[in-house]
Amino acid sequence: MISENGQTGFLKTDRGDGVVTLTIDRPARKNAMTQGMWREMAVLFHGLAGDASVRAVVLRGAGGDFCAGADIGEFETVRGNAQSARRYEAENSAAFAAIRDCPVPTIAAIGGICFGGGFGIATGCDIRIASTEALFSVPAAKLGLAYPVDAMADIVHAVGPQVAKYMTYSAARLDARAALDAGFLLEIVETGGLFARADELAATIAANAPLSIRASKASIRAVLSADPADAVHASTLGDITFESADYAEGRAAFREKRPARFRGC
Repeated sequence: MISENGQTGFLKTDRGDGVVTLTIDRPARKNAMTQGMWREMAVLFHGLAGDASVRAVVLRGAGGDFCAGADIGEFETVRGNAQSARRYEAENSAAFAAIRDCPVPTIAAIGGICFGGGFGIATGCDIRIASTEALFSVPAAKLGLAYPVDAMADIVHAVGPQVAKYMTYSAARLDARAALDAGFLLEIVETGGLFARADELAATIAANAPLSIRASKASIRAVLSADPADAVHASTLGDITFESADYAEGRAAFREKRPARFRGC
């Protein structure tokens, strides 16, 4: 359980009305992620996954940038040989998986730089919006590294195979318009309104029936993964909604022409 207005290292969390906002708070380094921050990210998301009061999560960066990716400045010590590089990648992938596997909707509010691991964080989210000046890149080819396979799957799902190939082969940068055209972004927002728009989306989601949304998220994952186990899980979550109090409340609210008050049970 993440405490209200809690702080863990460079990852700051705030909550209100079912929405948790997670801010990568290292603006002096353009919110680059250290090895410790990757570990913290996984721990935070595992905590969110087990918290029934959470209905949506917003990820954003402090100081104008979303995230510059992994902190290359520490690579000589934490990623200096093949063994340590494999260990680092495992922790990196664990953070991406924790975001991807979060049972509630996740929204990335992207301003400024969104590179490398930062791009991976964003692709793990369900919905992505960005400010007009946002830039996107996967520069692993300029470092002589390979991107984690599971995170590459997120990129392919987010932008399609051709753009994924272009970004990873060339390490080129995409601007917000190109990212929108590729299907990576839901919408582009003027810089000053980015966080307000993300909060608005999260509040809209949080007001709806959480069991229904969890079932929908699981069903979409099952379609993308084509994994029979994912399909069984999604079907189970869907079945739960039929006997839920929220289903009865939704019907009553419709009859009585009033907003529904969903409790997630």
